[in-house]
Amino acid sequence: MTTETAQTAASASRRGTVELTLAMVLSGTLGVFVVESGASPFEVVFFRCLFGALALGAYCLARGYFTDHAFTPRKLALAALGGVFIVFNWVFLFEAYEESSISLATVVYHTQPFYVVLLGALLFKERLTAAAFGWLGVAFVGLVLVSGVSPTDPGPLAGLGFALLAALFYAVSTVITKRVTGVKPHLVALVQVLVGIPLLLPFADFAAVSGLGAGWAWLVGLGLIHTCLMYVLMYSAYQKLATAKIAVLAFVYPAVAMVVDRAVYGHHIGLVQALGVPLILLASLRINRARPRTVARSTAPQVPATTPAPAPAGPSRR
Repeated sequence: MTTETAQTAASASRRGTVELTLAMVLSGTLGVFVVESGASPFEVVFFRCLFGALALGAYCLARGYFTDHAFTPRKLALAALGGVFIVFNWVFLFEAYEESSISLATVVYHTQPFYVVLLGALLFKERLTAAAFGWLGVAFVGLVLVSGVSPTDPGPLAGLGFALLAALFYAVSTVITKRVTGVKPHLVALVQVLVGIPLLLPFADFAAVSGLGAGWAWLVGLGLIHTCLMYVLMYSAYQKLATAKIAVLAFVYPAVAMVVDRAVYGHHIGLVQALGVPLILLASLRINRARPRTVARSTAPQVPATTPAPAPAGPSRR
């Protein structure tokens, strides 16, 4: 590698680091936008899909991605199927915010990598190593501690359950969309949010959102900032960074979410729960670093959650 090539690679890596860090910081503010909108999870996700589709569609059109899109009927069907799971992943995650807190839901949501590993082993006979089993055990211990479950106080089990369901649905979507190769991830994401519009239309209560007032600004922000802008930053960063660095930077998300939850709503994880946080995050980091890198052009990651994405009782709807 020449000096000029090395400098170019280093510059690209620095840019990718800034892009992904910014994307993870935005992910950490997702919960505030959801809560402050004052809408129920189904309405929040419906309008996130609607505004996100408009913004992503405009971006893809401006970049010329619709030309030679590389979609086949099979790839389009897989992207749409992944969209079904990603959309309900958002619904469950946002329910978890309300049933527990943004901090707790976000940490529990980071069990996603373990579901991906388990689904790969079950569906595609991928090798599950002893080390992976060990980290799964560590994560389970962390999950028990974070849940706050005890014989005298069951803790926020509903929020815990919704966050685990969200993580499972995210993992299923990941496994499906990994098979959509050769297509720009922005187009895959666009298909997924488009699927969410008719999918959630029967569940959306438009009478309930008609009087949101300032809440509409938060909903528009979810579409423009946490769907379009955040995805564009992530996909750009993924092409410039090594897997290990991506895995490490991903933990900016839960860190920011917990800081924001504490600053805005005064929520914090208790001492026993706090002991479980590093166990889940460390185990997730080790599993993520062990997995082969998924090229950004072939998948459409979430979010978190928004997704990206998660004690005391969560704030009530406004």
